[in-house]
Amino acid sequence: MFSALQGLKVLDVSRFIAGPFCAMQLADHGADVVKVERLDSGDDTRENEPKLGGESVYFMTYNRNKRSFALDFRKPEAQQVLRELAGKADILIENFRPGTMEQMGCGWEALHALNPRLIMVRISGFGQTGPLSQRPCFDVIAQATSGLMELTGDPNGPPTMAGTFVVDYTTALYATIGALTALAAREQTGKGQLVEATLLESAASLLMTAIPEQAVLGRSMSRQGNRDRYTSPVNTFKGSDGAWVHIASGTDPLFQRLVTAMGREDLLQDPRFATVKARVANASAIEAEVQAWVSRHTADAVVEAMDRAGVPCAKVSTMADVVENPQLKARNQILTVDHPRAGAYPTHGITVTLRETPGAVRRPSPLVGEHTSEVAAEWLGWPRERCDELIGKRVIG
Repeated sequence: MFSALQGLKVLDVSRFIAGPFCAMQLADHGADVVKVERLDSGDDTRENEPKLGGESVYFMTYNRNKRSFALDFRKPEAQQVLRELAGKADILIENFRPGTMEQMGCGWEALHALNPRLIMVRISGFGQTGPLSQRPCFDVIAQATSGLMELTGDPNGPPTMAGTFVVDYTTALYATIGALTALAAREQTGKGQLVEATLLESAASLLMTAIPEQAVLGRSMSRQGNRDRYTSPVNTFKGSDGAWVHIASGTDPLFQRLVTAMGREDLLQDPRFATVKARVANASAIEAEVQAWVSRHTADAVVEAMDRAGVPCAKVSTMADVVENPQLKARNQILTVDHPRAGAYPTHGITVTLRETPGAVRRPSPLVGEHTSEVAAEWLGWPRERCDELIGKRVIG
């Protein structure tokens, strides 16, 4: 079956999450993605636990549908090989600290001169320029610096990191959008361009109205737990069985449906709850009424009652619930992948659905250097002798 990005050559020179996840989005939709890794040890995340058959689940999660090309980045001959690969690529994705690619003779100016059609996607913590550009950064550092951590957690507790690498994922998706946008521009101009995505800027884009509220109104947004900032009642409530449900009934029509389902139409006559603005001002009071009702029912019973009433509501799922979620299974969002060492393991599916050119999992994550000789022959046209020579010299592997 034809894939949307079939024929596109992508060089993935990135590590950890943001870069590899960006490259994987392209790979899932048919791009030929070659992951360039360190000789022997490969990507840093190959050592992350847990492991299946000696293979890191963490690494496998972000690197399916790719081929692996191993080289020793420190050697000038290997850096020349990297330039040769970039000369054949449509897109190169990297997330080294700014300046590292330049030190290897593989900066934007050098690669653009070598391959004017190349799109170079540079992912970093703070950007290639600016006073913080050289500061090391991971997802949680961006969460802290951006203020995202200040917005997360209980109002009476400490700032809290998100339960997943939300900034890495967001940055990866912005980088993917940038790569595809640059690809569309190249169709018009014939030229590639430099694309940047940063963890800090991606995190800042998630701050809702916090920036204008602070800059214009002098109002500092902070933590509110699971309570919605703009409507009420929207929060998490505990059922009689100890399980939690989240109810979102902030609009006037939804609030009316909620209190009707609760058998508490009298609340509609209470001026504290008559409008959205009034309910936000009296959020604790209306939440107490909802909690009193929820506490008399199991979480499942509350979800069923809200479903009948047309009020958005969900039980807070455990991971055991998620892997058995019938909706995710029906939509092929939990797939089983066969790996030569790890065996069969479940993972997330292809998130974006294209009806005519659907993405697919065509291969599991690669072993270190599994495809070095194969890629050297296909991309670079090397004879076997040259490949064997460089393998013998420990330039590639």
